[in-house]
Amino acid sequence: MTDTTPHGPRGRTVLLAGATSAAGLAVTRALHDAGARVVATGRSAERLTPLADAGAETRVADATSLAEMTTLAEQLGPVDAVVPLVGGWRGGGGLAGQSDEDFDALLPALGAVRATSRAFDAALRASTAGRFAVVSSTAVARPLAGGANYAAVKAASEAWTRAVAHGYAKAARDAGEPLRAAAVVFRAKALDPAVLAARVAALWEDDAAELNDRIIDLG
Repeated sequence: MTDTTPHGPRGRTVLLAGATSAAGLAVTRALHDAGARVVATGRSAERLTPLADAGAETRVADATSLAEMTTLAEQLGPVDAVVPLVGGWRGGGGLAGQSDEDFDALLPALGAVRATSRAFDAALRASTAGRFAVVSSTAVARPLAGGANYAAVKAASEAWTRAVAHGYAKAARDAGEPLRAAAVVFRAKALDPAVLAARVAALWEDDAAELNDRIIDLG
């Protein structure tokens, strides 16, 4: 069974969590221009200013905190998409250079995936076309010694997201309803904010049953 909801982001509410980056700004602009309501979060009110100028509603909140994301979910009500954008890179030095300090610095990206997916699970499954999307790296498919920490965190984020996809499918199947929510992974070698923005805006071009549990290469 597939969903029959209208395609496109117009009229949908999209949460960009940890969006104070070039990618967050690009995605905000693309979604706002397409008619979506964009809610962008970050830990700094000052760094959220460009997102507000681009048309987003902004909230100071920690995307890695389940408590703060749960409170935000309660405040926002219906939500049609969640995209955690917490990122960062630490690497180099071969395997010996993969320090605990660097690994700990990368973990917030996984923390944001876990916190947002859990906090907004009910809202996305209740949406007529819920979407959960994460940004990963081609390093998962070809990890290098100098980027082992980074690849490991990205691989864990992908595994978590695929588990989210399974949860959506199982919930729909158990309820005897069409699958309306989808979780996807975007993989990029070097992230181009414009490419990501266009792909996020296109999340509703495919029915959930075709999109759920897909890994999409951004080049």
